[in-house]
Amino acid sequence: MKIFSFLQLFFLILQALETDASYMVKPMGKKLLSKEHTLIELTGTDRPGLLSEVCAVLTDRSCNVVNAEIWAHNARAAAVIHITDQSTGTAIEDPDQLSLIQELLYNVLKDLGDYRTPTVSISSPEQIHTGRRLHQMMFAARDFERPVSDQNDDSVRPYVTVSDCPDRDYTVVTARSTDRPKLLFDTVCTLTDMQYLVFHGAVITDRDEAYQEYYIRHVDGFPMSSEAERQRVMECIQAAIERRASKGLHLELFTDDHFGLLSDITRTLRENGLCAKRAEISTKNGKAKHNFIVTDVSGNPVEPKTIYLIRQQMGQSVIQVKGNLSMSPKFPQQTPGSFLFRELFQMPQFPKFRAHQIPFMIYACSFADIAKSTEQIVP
Repeated sequence: MKIFSFLQLFFLILQALETDASYMVKPMGKKLLSKEHTLIELTGTDRPGLLSEVCAVLTDRSCNVVNAEIWAHNARAAAVIHITDQSTGTAIEDPDQLSLIQELLYNVLKDLGDYRTPTVSISSPEQIHTGRRLHQMMFAARDFERPVSDQNDDSVRPYVTVSDCPDRDYTVVTARSTDRPKLLFDTVCTLTDMQYLVFHGAVITDRDEAYQEYYIRHVDGFPMSSEAERQRVMECIQAAIERRASKGLHLELFTDDHFGLLSDITRTLRENGLCAKRAEISTKNGKAKHNFIVTDVSGNPVEPKTIYLIRQQMGQSVIQVKGNLSMSPKFPQQTPGSFLFRELFQMPQFPKFRAHQIPFMIYACSFADIAKSTEQIVP
């Protein structure tokens, strides 16, 4: 992390401590939704071609996708989509039209082989943070439950531990994973949404590796009391770290926007045997900038010849390959040992940390806000 980022982080932390949570949401600009749009939230079982089918329904009903973010993880998918009426360029207000769109999307998401019911919500936009909302939706869809085919493979998972700190009545959560933007945000907001308060925490980064440690209690003031609760927290933190770290090839598309563009793009990906694991859709001033992380339908790396064919169909200058993301990240395993803050509780003075070992010694009421503030300085 660069020095200027630490300076920005320092001032944002001070701002978070001096203001209430509602203030911290206001500067987030593009993260806030406009009342000129209609908001659609979807969750369901992930499968090849799902995004293409959703986009086809919206296009068929004359809906223009203005912005959207889609996540897929552990065979579950969630999407936050902002649409307008293609003819008016404003929010859709016809209740019959909205009801029909909801029914059609539900039918697309419905999977007769899955006991979990899909959800489709259409409403007027509220002031929400899209990333935070997607975490909540994926948690509600129980994406922390791993598919049977993946349950014996621990080599691709972040290493998370949950243990007791009885002398201080805390539960200690540690996580070791590949470092990436928004990692702190994803972890802390997940703990907050699970009704835990973070009293002490530390984040240590070294090259591309990150170590996180949090001393937490439940909102009732007590540490975790059962092995089942500890296991649940481990699974949910692993899922929170993995959701935004999708494996695959990063494709970026930049071109003039027009009605039906997204439907055309996703159909092309589907017809060439690609599956979108994440997507960020944005339009502004007649331009479209879309980002996709894709694999083949089996979750394997994309063949170069497939990308060549797609670029031939869509235009060499329209779609760019941003680099091959790691398809099988191996998160380092942590050996049992003393906790980072164990000595802190026994020492009369605050320990010294190096530049990349910055402790956050704050109360839990501000910790989630600080996590939000760090996301503002990382694209």
